[in-house]
Amino acid sequence: MKRILIVEDDKTLASGLCRALKNQETEAIAAENLHTAKECLSSEDVALVILDVNLPDGNGFDFLPYLKNEYSIPVIMLTANDLESDIVAGLEAGADDYITKPFSLAVLRARVNTQLRKSDDRKIANRFVSDKYIFDFERMEFSVDSVMIELSKTEQKLLRILTDNAGITLSRDKLVDRIWTDSAEYVDENALSVTIKRLRDKLNTKERIRTVYGIGYMWVKNNAD
Repeated sequence: MKRILIVEDDKTLASGLCRALKNQETEAIAAENLHTAKECLSSEDVALVILDVNLPDGNGFDFLPYLKNEYSIPVIMLTANDLESDIVAGLEAGADDYITKPFSLAVLRARVNTQLRKSDDRKIANRFVSDKYIFDFERMEFSVDSVMIELSKTEQKLLRILTDNAGITLSRDKLVDRIWTDSAEYVDENALSVTIKRLRDKLNTKERIRTVYGIGYMWVKNNAD
């Protein structure tokens, strides 16, 4: 069941939206201000947020970066602020869609479903499953034989590159360039070897991260992949 959070101070409208968006696959909960919205986000698994702009304790535009940075979930602005400048401000602040009041329930349902589908597609694209390995790069959750493993940001980046290119040998130079060039002018030549070793040890996966001597490394495909 996918949960939609409606941040709207008009209780009648919020209640109506909760009923209108409820079906076999989704349910909706309401928060009348930003404080309550934060409490809901911290305690509930929310798949999408419908957000008003003018709220009793703050502005929806200002709340958008928090939503995107902390939860990385789709947000639809639903507001009476219908100026072109408002719409542009909302989209540039990170909103995935912008609907002005008054609105059609049919259109709202369609746009909600579109954002939920896109979110599902992103989750699939950011998830690698093979044999005993489950790597969820969006949630930064990694498990081997159902045991959760903590990985550093560098280890996550290396693992993502290897699994995205499973079965392909990646040169050391290419890996170093893709992992470190954006954040450091100089990288010790042993940095990649050290990170590979740590990743192998943490995942207990020497057989899947293969050293191709003289060239680089490869994530070896499983026959079922």
